[in-house]
Amino acid sequence: MRGPLAEVLRGAWRSPSGRWGLVTLLVIAALALAGPLVLNDPAAMPDVMAGAESPSLAHPLGTDALSRDVLSRTIHGARVSLGIAMLAVCLAMLLGTTIGAASGYRGGWIDTVIMRTVDAGLAIPRLLVLLLLVLVWERIPTMALAVVIGSTGWLGTCRMVRGEVLRLRQMEFVRAAQALGASSGRIILRHLIPNAAGPVAVSATLGVADVILLEAGLSFLGMGVQPPTPSWGGMILDARPVLLSAPWTSLAPGLAILVTVLAVNLVGDALQRALDPRSA
Repeated sequence: MRGPLAEVLRGAWRSPSGRWGLVTLLVIAALALAGPLVLNDPAAMPDVMAGAESPSLAHPLGTDALSRDVLSRTIHGARVSLGIAMLAVCLAMLLGTTIGAASGYRGGWIDTVIMRTVDAGLAIPRLLVLLLLVLVWERIPTMALAVVIGSTGWLGTCRMVRGEVLRLRQMEFVRAAQALGASSGRIILRHLIPNAAGPVAVSATLGVADVILLEAGLSFLGMGVQPPTPSWGGMILDARPVLLSAPWTSLAPGLAILVTVLAVNLVGDALQRALDPRSA
């Protein structure tokens, strides 16, 4: 792989924190993919009357108040949280990059309308918008939740990409493509977006952490992923009644959120330092 994005990725991998973060994310992703194949059914309730049981050989992380295996639910929750985060971030990056590149390259009244719309959107707290949208559904599907989160997260990326395109469109290689008669779409797709991919990769990485926290917060409020589908925020909500008597029921999902967000931020910081060595 060659190009500006490849250089940024190689620079991030040379950073010890970037390697640790990436390896941690790969381990979490591998567990999320392979864990459900060998672990117990996360919805199974073999003995509801038994209540929450402490960690044992049969249940390494214990069981919750409904006798469901905490390890199994945590691993399944990783699949849900990472899946929502990846889908939402991909949608946000697609919208933000496309609209931002078109706005920066075309300029004029198109740029003015788009940027004023972005300014208005950024002035409204994202969490408030999400709460209003989620309240429309009593039981929002997981896929719809990812789309809702992604469709509200493209504004910052749009502004960032527009700034990069405004800088890049004055470069000689863009002027050469224009002189050769290349269409606006070809210039944007073949020249501008690839050279703006580094900042977009940083934004996408940090956006994954934001989405994980947003999804966990919404699920904790009972407005995100709906039971019986396990999610880290929903597990912490379910653990509230037994928080003191069975702390392991909330400790596992809480640590999963902490470790995942920390790993994502380490990778994002490494990408940012690779993109701009002066920020190191």
